Formats: sequence, C-alpha cells, structure tokens
Amino acid sequence: MARAGAVVATAPLLGGCQMVLMDPKGPIGAQEKSIILLATGLMLIVVVPVIVMTIAFAWRYRASNTSATYAPEWHHSNKIEAVVWAIPCLIVMALGSVTWASSHKLDPWQPLASPMKPIEVEVVSLDWKWLFIYPQYHIASVNQLAMPVGRPVHFRLTSATVMNSFFIPQLGSQIYTMTGMETQLNLRADHAGVYQGISANYSGKGFADMKFKTLALSKAGFNAWIAKASASKATLDVASYKTLDAPGVAATAYYGTVDPALYGKILNRCVDAVPCHDAKHVAMNHSAEPDMAMRMPSPSSITKHKS
Repeated sequence: MARAGAVVATAPLLGGCQMVLMDPKGPIGAQEKSIILLATGLMLIVVVPVIVMTIAFAWRYRASNTSATYAPEWHHSNKIEAVVWAIPCLIVMALGSVTWASSHKLDPWQPLASPMKPIEVEVVSLDWKWLFIYPQYHIASVNQLAMPVGRPVHFRLTSATVMNSFFIPQLGSQIYTMTGMETQLNLRADHAGVYQGISANYSGKGFADMKFKTLALSKAGFNAWIAKASASKATLDVASYKTLDAPGVAATAYYGTVDPALYGKILNRCVDAVPCHDAKHVAMNHSAEPDMAMRMPSPSSITKHKS
C-alpha cells in the first residue's frame, strides 16, 4: 500500500513529460513515427497473445481446478509447432521488409524534394558543445541552430573529438559525428517552434549539458536571426576555434565572420597544419556525388564517409 501511495503521489510530477518522438514536426520524423508504430504493432501480435495465454493457463491449470485436463505424458503437437514458428517468422519477414525499404527511403544522405535550395550547415561536435557554421551566410553559432520552416537543411557533420551523435528527436534521424570523417543529413521543419537537440552518445563528464536549441522560424524570423548573428563582432578563425575547442560547457554564442576553410581544416584534422591539404575543397564542395564517398552504417540508416 505504501508503494502504491508513493506512485499515486508522484504521478502529477510526470505531467510535464513529453514523448517527443511521437510528436514529429518534420517529414522525416513523421515517417519514422509511422515505422515505430508499425513495428510495435507487428511485435504486439506475439506479445499480447502470450501475455493473455500466460494468465489464462495459470488460471485454468491452478491446483484448485480439478476439472482441468491432466496429461503428464503429452509432449508434442504439430499444430502448436506450426503456430509458434510460422507467426514469428512472418513477423520477422514483415519487419525485415519494412526495415530494408525505410533504410533506403530515409537514407540521411538523400536530399529532400523541394523547389527551394537547401540551407547548408556544417556541424562540429566538441567537448561539450555544438558548433554550427553557415557557409552561405559566413556566420556561425554555438549551441543554437536556426532553420526556416518549410525549407530543407543539408547538414555536413564531423567531430573535433570523440565520436558523438547528433539528434533532434522531433525532426528525426539520429546520426553519428566522427573525427576525421564526415556524415551527411537532410532535415526539414514543417512547423515553427523551439525543438531540443541533444548528444545521443556519451562523450564525457559534460555530456549531460551537451544540448542545443533548434529554432524553426518563419522566413522573416530566420532572416532576423541571420542578421543578429551577422551583427556579432566575434570572428571564428583558427585561433578562436582553438579556444572554443577547449573542453567545457559553453553558452550560446554567435560569430559574425567565419574562416571559409575552417570546417575543412577541422574535418581533415589539420587545424595546426600549414598548408592544410585539400581543406578548401572539402569545406566548399557541397555538391559531391555519392560515388566520391564510402557509405557507412549509422544508428538510423546509412551515413556518408568523405575519404
């Protein structure tokens, strides 16, 4: 009774919990929600009957039920064998088909169909903060990502330190960031709002605070955000990047000027090298063909490795 009372007493505290995966705000998140629900439904075909039969069998064959059939020599039934093997096999086949089709359809590298040119964002995971570079606007921000509603965003992601995982649950497609390697991701927000972005891969003592805000803004709101960041007098070059790269949790910050080759230098692990081999090409080439890269698995599907 004491435990039951404690559960009832703490229930109101859970009122603020949100199942953000079940509240998608973009096309990728919506499709992933459908896959989650379909997979759950298919698995419940086995789970629910097993739970019901467990309770029913325990009740029917209880010690006090003398009318229950007692068959100590029973050992096999072809009909039962057929059911317990056929149904799980059919479910596994269905889940496998869904997984295969969705892994290709929702490939993070796959551009989203849109008449509008995507916003380019270069993402760097650091200890323990996120750096977002907007090469089209020559600006950057720390722990704050802005995107216009209805317009695709093409992310190119790498890590300056240990392996990490970039994830905006309401927009979908968790994807790794890895040192010296590049992954790509395409997302779109269809509704204005502020969405939580997180690191989904443990990366040290500051991991719990490695979060960022995703601002899905109207066209006018996005332009105002760009103007706000552009007005910053801070410059993001190799020297200031080295300061930012030091381990520690950082507050939101903006850079009004960015070295256009910086992302390439970070990706190629040659921030200190002079000259940095091919850094300018890597930083500026946003239209690389798929055959120029090695495909690698990611938590959600397939990622891209820039060699």
